[in-house]
Amino acid sequence: MDKKEALEIVQKNGLKLKNLSDHFRKDKEIVLETVKNNGYALQYADNSLKKDRKFILDAVKNNGYALQYACDSLKKDREIVLEAVKQNGLALEDADDSLKKDRKFILDAVKNNGYALQYADNSLKKDREIVLEAVKQNGLALEDASDSLKKDREIVLEAVKNNGYALQYACDSLKKDGEIVLETVKNNGYALQYACDSLKKDREIVLEAVKNNGYALQFASDSLKKDREIVLEAVKNNGYALQYASDSLKKDREIVLEAVKQNGKKYNSIQKNQ
Repeated sequence: MDKKEALEIVQKNGLKLKNLSDHFRKDKEIVLETVKNNGYALQYADNSLKKDRKFILDAVKNNGYALQYACDSLKKDREIVLEAVKQNGLALEDADDSLKKDRKFILDAVKNNGYALQYADNSLKKDREIVLEAVKQNGLALEDASDSLKKDREIVLEAVKNNGYALQYACDSLKKDGEIVLETVKNNGYALQYACDSLKKDREIVLEAVKNNGYALQFASDSLKKDREIVLEAVKNNGYALQYASDSLKKDREIVLEAVKQNGKKYNSIQKNQ
């Protein structure tokens, strides 16, 4: 087998590096192509490459998961770990513990990928500035914030503006906050499911939710499933939403026509199954 053939093999399936000869497993070009395909495949590279700083830096830029197979000394290297986290925030899991406790490093990491917060030292999950930066980058990072910061109105508001699904991780009192829930459904109507029951009866909030995602109608109160304007907006967004409307509105000609416009024949199949 020549080098060209070896490259073609790892480009198709990086894990095939395991079956190549030692000569190819020491070849930087071949192993780098391997990592582009599958970061986990670095485990099959020659140990000399796992200690090569420049090579590991290139590897994690291509696939952050490659960090887990770097030698221990390079898992303490700030530049290497930060590049890994930029490529994939979850790569922080494999960094040396010293970096997970390093406030400046974690702040840089979550600015690049909010998901990195989950692997930070617990003391830093209580750090307001770090958590705020994390949820601005990825609202779902709220899941890993300390309980005290899940009660922080500004943090939760930033989180739901970034990703409505973050509302599920907020404290119960903020799920009753009209402004926060309104921002939530503007970002993702389907996240209405995480609001308190009283706000599922709020006409303004439900209307915004169904405009964003017609399926949100299923989480509205029964009274609002009878609201013609709300149901009409829901089916304009997604014809399938008609299944959640009140029985009387399923017979409304204009509403049914809007549903059919959106989903055509697919809607008819739903009707047959009801």
